[in-house]
Amino acid sequence: PKPQPGDEQPPREDGGPRGEELPAAGPPPASPPQALSLNDLQEITDDISKLTIVHEIVLNGDFKLQAASFPPDSLENRVKETLHKAFWDSLEEQLSASPPDYTQAIQLLQEIKEALLSLLLPRHNQLRSQIEEALDVELIRQEAEHGALDIHSLTTYVLGTMARLCAPIRDEEVQGLQSLTDPAQLLREIFRVLGLMKMDMLNFTIQSLRTHLQEHTVQYERKKFQQLLDKLPNSLDRTREWLRKAAAEVSASSSQLPPCLAVGGSAAAHLLGATSTSTTVLSLGSVLNRGYMNLLCWEPGQKEYPETLFMDQARLQAVQAQVNQLTIVAAVLLVTSGMCGSTLCGSPGFVARLKRVTKVLLEGLSCTRYEEALEDVGDQVLQEVSRTLSQLGYPAFTADKRASLKGQIKSIADKSNAVRHVIEQRIHSFLSLFISPDGQNSQNDFPKGLDTIQEELLEVGRRFGSVIHHNR
Repeated sequence: PKPQPGDEQPPREDGGPRGEELPAAGPPPASPPQALSLNDLQEITDDISKLTIVHEIVLNGDFKLQAASFPPDSLENRVKETLHKAFWDSLEEQLSASPPDYTQAIQLLQEIKEALLSLLLPRHNQLRSQIEEALDVELIRQEAEHGALDIHSLTTYVLGTMARLCAPIRDEEVQGLQSLTDPAQLLREIFRVLGLMKMDMLNFTIQSLRTHLQEHTVQYERKKFQQLLDKLPNSLDRTREWLRKAAAEVSASSSQLPPCLAVGGSAAAHLLGATSTSTTVLSLGSVLNRGYMNLLCWEPGQKEYPETLFMDQARLQAVQAQVNQLTIVAAVLLVTSGMCGSTLCGSPGFVARLKRVTKVLLEGLSCTRYEEALEDVGDQVLQEVSRTLSQLGYPAFTADKRASLKGQIKSIADKSNAVRHVIEQRIHSFLSLFISPDGQNSQNDFPKGLDTIQEELLEVGRRFGSVIHHNR
């Protein structure tokens, strides 16, 4: 009931007026994340783009920028082709008119001039002055107004300058332009080749900067990543989940705690979900190592990659696919050698041929399609075995022995297959050495039974180690 006038009510314990609810106990609710403006989103996109390009340049020795292209039958390509055709048809009409209209041609000469200047190195001062003088757009415009513009002379100068500036790989294309007589077609081809030359210059610059970037990229990536994290503070959920899973596995894999590191409420403790300011967590190095090795067993489509590894997801998945393939190849060779004996496997080229045909049949396949491929692998192995036995003068395998060998090869498709499991453990154990501080000497610890894939496994280990050490 509402208090009547004159009723006296004792004050509330917190001093506030009666009739209001007490505030809920505990900390105040977290404020919802602020919505990002379009400018913020654009800045974040630009930062991620820059970060990705630098990361790719450093980790991918073959990185090159490519001209944007669309599939021939795509809507984008049809629109582009239509607009380009309309533009160049319009230019041809203007130049064919009487008297010629040089409006578009002058604009193109201005862009050609800027493209040539962009190809110059700082030391090209004299050539820069020559281009500025020869392609003085204001003078060209005045000549056009008085009917004295010589397009042929200007394009001849442009072609000569292009021949001086282009990479050797473009010499033939530049020379081919000299045979064109139609001015509209010539200008169009000049633009096309200049685009290729600009891409050549960009890639040359990238190669030149790679060594410098390698020295400073870690600091740059840390700085950029922290800036992104400041703008998107809740963007590491998958990374935390990935590390918590690794920490749980490390803890469960030993009967006693491994060497520990007291972190006392640091960011590391918070990252792993520590709840006390005096909590001692597992060795961060061991947790990271386990997390990185788990990437070799990542199941695509079931969960997202950690945010901190997005830029290397394709690289790591390529390593994972190669590891899976090498596991199957090594298992097939081990099963075959166990069935055929050392005499047959010691025949020149026998193992190499089995290895080659197995790799070819597995190339590009996902794990889910190994069973089908191993049917074909079994047939090819039996053919090679029969051919080699015949060449060595040994009797052919019996039907039971052939069926047994083919069945053992087919069973490798099962992830729980004993041979496959042992091979996989040995490969993973070997690769773990490449992400340790002394991974440089990993080849001295090559596991037994994997000699047939040694070269490929060393290459995979180096690639894996390079990515992980950079990310660590």
